[in-house]
Amino acid sequence: MSSVDLGIPLAVRAELAVRGVRTITAVRRGPGAGPSDDGHLVVDGGNLALPIDPGSPYILRDGRIFEDDLILEDGLILKDGRAGERDLGIVAEPVTRPRFYDLSTADGVPYRQIALLHGADVLASTVVQTCIRYAERERCRFCAIEESLRAGSTVAAKTPEHLAEVAAAAHRLDGVRQMVLTTGTTAGPDRGARHLARCVRAVRAAVPGLPIQVQIEPPGDLSSIDELHAAGASAIGIHVESLDEAARRSWMPGKGSVPMAEYEAAWDRAVAVFGRNRVSTYLLIGLGEDPDELVAGAAGLIGRGVYPFVVPLRVLPGTLADRDGARGPDPAVVADVTGRVGALLRDAGMSGADQGAGCAACGACSALPAAGG
Repeated sequence: MSSVDLGIPLAVRAELAVRGVRTITAVRRGPGAGPSDDGHLVVDGGNLALPIDPGSPYILRDGRIFEDDLILEDGLILKDGRAGERDLGIVAEPVTRPRFYDLSTADGVPYRQIALLHGADVLASTVVQTCIRYAERERCRFCAIEESLRAGSTVAAKTPEHLAEVAAAAHRLDGVRQMVLTTGTTAGPDRGARHLARCVRAVRAAVPGLPIQVQIEPPGDLSSIDELHAAGASAIGIHVESLDEAARRSWMPGKGSVPMAEYEAAWDRAVAVFGRNRVSTYLLIGLGEDPDELVAGAAGLIGRGVYPFVVPLRVLPGTLADRDGARGPDPAVVADVTGRVGALLRDAGMSGADQGAGCAACGACSALPAAGG
């Protein structure tokens, strides 16, 4: 499954992306690296990742999503107004628990502590679960990369051999068709890229032809980008999250200290090596950036050959944003920005599905597939 139009109107998709659904899913990504914490569904043959929120006005029941008239008080449901519910016309099924989750390595590490299923067919792993920027004064306010480590749901560093073993099992048992490898930022000048390259080589040897996206900060040594491509990575994400300097300083003071010139140099090198529309970056909606400026920045990225993966901010448990009472964006703003960026992508002939692997290729966390991106 890839980034496909699920037949959901953009306004509805934006509402679901922000407000989530009330349901229980077998496959769920807990708070960790990056800005997403979701339950995973399949809709019309494509992946859909939605926040699981007991206070959401939307509910998944009997394979369909309904809007439900709730009576709420302090975020608690006092009455489920099923009589006033509206069928949204969306047929959805939770992703089933993968079989590889039942296995462990020979030295006793559960496979699910090494890599997780995202959607129905995407395998993902944070190969280094610590970050040099995780001290509170530097931490990205939306990120909980080390919280999953503290909770014991993962291991600090994944070896290439373990990743290859899990990828082979997930491909064989559960039909995984792409993989995402990300990393916390390390202290070396490559910022973790070279360990990622070793992991890519091992996985590709175990599962030849499996598309893999890697995700890194701009490496101080740009030749690391060449090494990732030579190792067999299909696509690369170099995630800036915001192009607005005030938002960068406020929301990601450590990462925001990396000059934009370094991002631009890394994007340009990656486009030269991986190709146009094989390089992407997250742009988060809801960090206080003016919507028109966000869209203009996305247009500039598209002109560079970089796919702007626009996603609403999700305030995750365990993050500084959650501690400080931050809220997600207005769904109408999400729909507006996503619709305009989707139109720019269509005009440029850029599709997330064409990346082969990664967040844009999956599309589950963004409304972009509903906007033609």
